[in-house]
Amino acid sequence: MRPEPGQVLHFSEDPTITRFVPHVASSAQQREPYVWAVDHARAPDYWFPRDCPRAMTWVGPTTLDADRERIIGSGCGTRVHAIEYPWITRLLDVKLFAYRLPAAPFQPIGKPTPHAVVATEPVEPLGAPELVGDLLQLHDAAGIQLRVLDNLWEFWDAVITSTLEYSGIRLRNARPRP
Repeated sequence: MRPEPGQVLHFSEDPTITRFVPHVASSAQQREPYVWAVDHARAPDYWFPRDCPRAMTWVGPTTLDADRERIIGSGCGTRVHAIEYPWITRLLDVKLFAYRLPAAPFQPIGKPTPHAVVATEPVEPLGAPELVGDLLQLHDAAGIQLRVLDNLWEFWDAVITSTLEYSGIRLRNARPRP
């Protein structure tokens, strides 16, 4: 589930949204009102239930082979998403929808590497929301290794001190550090 050229995606468990209006999300670090969406590269970051804590890492242009081997592992591809055991049932059962939005009103946000795109004006979907479907199958088809861990923090600490690229979403919902 990725956007087509000229589109970005917004993922939601709510299939009834008819218009996206800029707002300040309760979890936002920015105080400006935005409509949030993702491009092709960042769409996999949202193949999860909304509140699911996830630690994600992938090989980038400056990744050292030693970090790739240590964290991702031999023969395990170039990208890993990790969640905790209590979230696996929710991942399997969630009904997640993708809204296709026109890309024109959106601008990248995040430095040094953008992690999303945002619009400062209302945006209407290009059609009805699409049921995303089996999230495990989506990861498999994209060649993304999905790890289920007892606790995310040891993995996260290794990732953020490596040369891999990474993103952590909803980590405040993870189990406490051991």
